[in-house]
Amino acid sequence: MTSLQKTVAAYGSWKSPIVASDVAKEALRLESVRVDVTGQGKEGVVYWTELRPWEGGAIRVCSRDMSHHDGSDDHPTQWTHGDYNARTRVHEYGGSGSFIHAGVVYFSNFKDQRLYKQTAHDVEPVALSPAEGGWRFADYHSIAGKKFIVAVGENHGIVTAGKAKEPENVVLSLDVESGDQHLLVRGSDFYSSPRLSPDGKQLAWIEWKHPNMPWDDTELWIAQITDDGRALVADSRLKIAGGEGINVIQPSWSPSGDLFFISDSASSDPFWSLYRADVTGNGKHHKVLGEHGHEIGLPGWQFNYSSYAINPQNSKEIAVAFKGGLHTLNTDTGKLTTIPTEFISHSHVVYSSDGHIFTVSMGPTVFQSILRINPTTHVVQVVRPSRKPLVDAEYISVGKHIKFETSDNEVAHAIYYPAKSKEFCGPEGRKPPLIVRVHGGPTASASVSLNVEYQFYTTRGIAVVDLNYRGSTGYGRAYRDRLKKNWGLCDVEDAVHGALHLSKAGEVDGDRLAISGGSAGGYTVLAALTFKDVFKAGCSRYGVSDLGALATDTHKFESRYLDLLIGEYPKEKSVYDERSPINCVEKLSAPVIFFQGDEDKIVPPSQSELMFNALKSKGILTSYVLFPGEQHGFRKLENVVAAVEGELYFYGRVMGFTPADTFEKVPHIVNQ
Repeated sequence: MTSLQKTVAAYGSWKSPIVASDVAKEALRLESVRVDVTGQGKEGVVYWTELRPWEGGAIRVCSRDMSHHDGSDDHPTQWTHGDYNARTRVHEYGGSGSFIHAGVVYFSNFKDQRLYKQTAHDVEPVALSPAEGGWRFADYHSIAGKKFIVAVGENHGIVTAGKAKEPENVVLSLDVESGDQHLLVRGSDFYSSPRLSPDGKQLAWIEWKHPNMPWDDTELWIAQITDDGRALVADSRLKIAGGEGINVIQPSWSPSGDLFFISDSASSDPFWSLYRADVTGNGKHHKVLGEHGHEIGLPGWQFNYSSYAINPQNSKEIAVAFKGGLHTLNTDTGKLTTIPTEFISHSHVVYSSDGHIFTVSMGPTVFQSILRINPTTHVVQVVRPSRKPLVDAEYISVGKHIKFETSDNEVAHAIYYPAKSKEFCGPEGRKPPLIVRVHGGPTASASVSLNVEYQFYTTRGIAVVDLNYRGSTGYGRAYRDRLKKNWGLCDVEDAVHGALHLSKAGEVDGDRLAISGGSAGGYTVLAALTFKDVFKAGCSRYGVSDLGALATDTHKFESRYLDLLIGEYPKEKSVYDERSPINCVEKLSAPVIFFQGDEDKIVPPSQSELMFNALKSKGILTSYVLFPGEQHGFRKLENVVAAVEGELYFYGRVMGFTPADTFEKVPHIVNQ
C-alpha cells in the first residue's frame, strides 16, 4: 500500500495495531545481568532479573545456561517464585537486589526486606538476615574464595524518644552461611558500589553527603580489608578521587589490580569519562582513557548500573557503552573498536569468564533484550528478549534527535516521533496533535530506544516529543547542572519552546498541544499548565504539585535534593511557594488527568489530590484515578492498561477527536 492509497482519517482517530495491553507488556523490564565471578558456580550461566507486570510487578531472578542455549526463545530458568520478589527498597528506588556467589543466588525480598539464600532454582529460599532490626540490603559484591559478600546496608530500625530517625546507610559484609553482619564503613550519608579487589585485600566504595545526589559531588575511597571480611584495617582508608565539584561513579577493579572509575572532571565542560585511578591518594595522575565528547554513564537512581566492564582474560580490554553503541577500548593504545549491532543503548555491561560480553540493550526498532556478544568476532546472540516484535516496521516511528532555541539564548534537546501509520494519513492541510513527554528524575534522560507507549500514540495519528530539557543527563555536566536552582523554570521553558518549535516548523497542530509526565515530570506538567498558556491538556502521573510538601514529606535519599534544584528549605520557602502550582491554581485553566498509587512514599497521594480538588472546585475538566497497592510507578498489568487508555480517552475529550479504540473502562471525568 503506497502513501497515495492510505485511508484519510482525522489525526487521533487512526486504528492502530498496538493496544494498551501491548504497552503494559513492554513493562517486562530486564535488569541486573550477573555472571558468577567466583568461578565456583556453573560455567556459562548468566543471571538477570525480570520485572513482570502480569505477576503484580514482581521481580524474578532468572538464568540461562549458555552452553546449551541454541538461540531459541524458550523460557529461562526461574529462581524466585510466588511471594519471593527480588526487590530491595534501599534508597526506595532499589536496584541490584540480587547477587550470585559460588552458584548460589542471594536476594532481598520485597515484602520483608530480609536477605535470602537459594542454592538451586527448585528449592525453597532460606532467610539469612533476622526478621527484626529494620535492615535493607543492596549492591552486593564478592570474589572467588571469599565466604562473605560486601553490600550497602540501610538501617530503618533507629528510634529515638519513641520517634523513628532518618535511616543510617553503611557498607557492611554478610557471611554467606550465617548471614552475620559486620559493619565496615559508616559516617557519610550515602554509599554505593562496594567493590573488592581481585586479591581480596582492598575494598573500594563511593560515598556522598547531603544535599548531593549520586551524580553531584561524590568521593571514591579505598581501604584494606581483613581476610575474613569482618573489618577494615585500621588507618588504611584513602580518598582516591572526587568531591569539590567532581562526580565519581562506577568503580571497578581489573584482574591485574588496577582501579577504574567514571568521572566528569576531564575538561571545562566535562562529560562522564573513564579513568584509570592513581591509588597513591594524591589524585594527580588519574589517567583519562579518551575524552570522547559523549557521556559514559547514567545517573545513579538505582544501584549497579554498569556502563563498562573489564575483560577478565585481558585487563587491557574494556567494553564501554556510549555514543549510541557498544565499543571495546584498549587501555594501552586508546584504540576504540565499535561492535556493530541494531541496538544503540547498552547498560548492565559485564564480562563472563570466557570473555563474552553481556548487556541489557535497546534500539530504535528493537525491544529491550539481554545480549551475549563475542568482542572478537562481533557475533551478537539474543539471550532473552523482553518481547517479540509487535508490528510491521512500516508502522514504527523512529525517534529523531532535535535541538531548538529556548530561553536565555540557550539550546535544549529532544527526540521527536512523527505520527505514522502503514494504513492511514491525516486530512490535507491538517497537522497532528502533539504530546510533550517529560521524563522523571528530574535528573534523567530520554533515548531513541523503542517505546511502545510512544508508538501507541504515533500509530493513532498523534505526534510525541520526548524532552531532554536542560538538567537532563547525556549532554555533559554543564547541561546537567543548568537545572540547579532552576527546576520549574528551565524545564518548563524547554517544554514550551520545544512544542512551539515543532508547531512553527509545521510538524504539529499548535492549537492541540498536550504535556504528560510522571513524578518530577509530572511537576513540570503542572507547572507548565499553571504558569504558561500554551498547552491545552495535561496528564500527571504521581506528579508533584506542592514543592514545600515534597521537601518535608519524602524519603532520605531525596530529602535534600530540592536544596540544589530550588533552594534550602525552609530558608527559601518563598521560592517553593512561587513555583508550586497548588498555590497558583487561579492561573490554571487547562484540563488535567491524574494517575496515582496509594502506597507512594516518594510523592504521596496528597500531592495529586490537592491539585485535583483545586481543579474540580474551579469547574475545570479533570479526573483522578487512584490505584490501590501501587507505589511510585505502576507495575500491575491492569493499572498500566487503565492509565494508557485513560490518558488517550482524556485527550480525545479535550482535543476533539474520537479514538478508534473500544475501552473496557474509562476514567470518571469531573465537570464534564
